[in-house]
Amino acid sequence: MGIENFGVAILTYNAEPWARQQIAGLQLAGVTPDQVLVVDSSSRDGTAQIFRDYGAQVVSIPQSSFNHGGTRRLASEQLADRDIVVFVTQDAIPADASSIKALLSAFEDPTTGMAFGRQLPRAGATAIEAHARLFNYPETSARITQEDAKRIGSKVIFASDSFSAYRMDALRAVGGFPEDVIFAEDQIVAARMLLAGYSKAYVGEARVYHSHRYTLTEDFKRYFDAGVFHARNRWLTETFGRSEGEGLRFVKSELSFLLRTSPFRLAEACIRTFAKYCGYRTGMAESSLPLPVKRKLSASPYYWIGDPAASIDNDRKQ
Repeated sequence: MGIENFGVAILTYNAEPWARQQIAGLQLAGVTPDQVLVVDSSSRDGTAQIFRDYGAQVVSIPQSSFNHGGTRRLASEQLADRDIVVFVTQDAIPADASSIKALLSAFEDPTTGMAFGRQLPRAGATAIEAHARLFNYPETSARITQEDAKRIGSKVIFASDSFSAYRMDALRAVGGFPEDVIFAEDQIVAARMLLAGYSKAYVGEARVYHSHRYTLTEDFKRYFDAGVFHARNRWLTETFGRSEGEGLRFVKSELSFLLRTSPFRLAEACIRTFAKYCGYRTGMAESSLPLPVKRKLSASPYYWIGDPAASIDNDRKQ
C-alpha cells in the first residue's frame, strides 16, 4: 500500500475561523491527498465556499442529521476508493508539515487497521485544558493489540477521530462506522478491529493543536453523553475489562500538575471533576429518564430525535 492513495475527510459546522488554517496545513503537508471531502452540517458562515475555493468536494447535510458515527460513515462511503482515509475535526490544526505523513506511516505495518495522532493544547489553553491533552496524548508512540487488554483493560480501545486514519479494507471488514452513536464512534471501531485481529497505532509524531475550554455545563453534558455511551455498550468492558484506577490516576495527575503550574485553578478542577462525575452517573442511568430530560442534559440534542433507544449492543462486532 502506498501512501499516495489517501483521502482526507473534514467534518464542519461554522468552521470559518479554522478553515484557512486547515487548508494551509494540507498544502504544507508534504503529501497530497487524492481527494479532500468536507461534510458540512449546513454552516451559516463561509465554511463551504472557502473549502470549495480550495478544491475540496463539499457535501452539505442538515444540522439535525449530524451523528458522530453516521456522518463519518457517510464520509467513508464517499471516499471508498481510497486505501487510507484521514479524518480531521474542523478545529484540529496540524502542528507541523510532517503530521499527516507521520500518521500515514503507521500503515506501513500491514496489521494496522487504524491510527490516531497526538493532540497538543491550543494557543491560550488553560492549565486544565493543557493537562488533559498532556495526560491522554503522550510523546511516545505505541502499537496496541487485543492482547494489551490484559494489561490496560478497556483503555485498549481509546482513540480519537479528531485526528485519525483508517485502512479502508479494515474499516469495511468490521462493518464501518456505527450508524447511530452518541459518542466515541472511534472506540466502537477500535474494539471491532482489535477483535478482528488488526492493531491500532498511536503516533506521537503526528501532532495537531486541539483542545477546548468547556464551561461547567458543557463538561456535565459531555460526560452525560459518555455515560449514555457506556450504558449502551456494556459489551466493551465485558470484552476488554475495565481500566481500573484510570479516573483516579487522572485526577491525581491533574491536581499535581495544577499545584505546580496554576494552583489558583485547583478549586475549579475539583468542581469540574464533580460535574463530570455527576454527568457520567446520570448518563449511565439514562434509561430511566424521560426523553425531554435526556435531550436537555445531552451535548448532542439532535441524537435524541426519534428516541434512538436501541442499544449499540445489537450492532456489536458486525
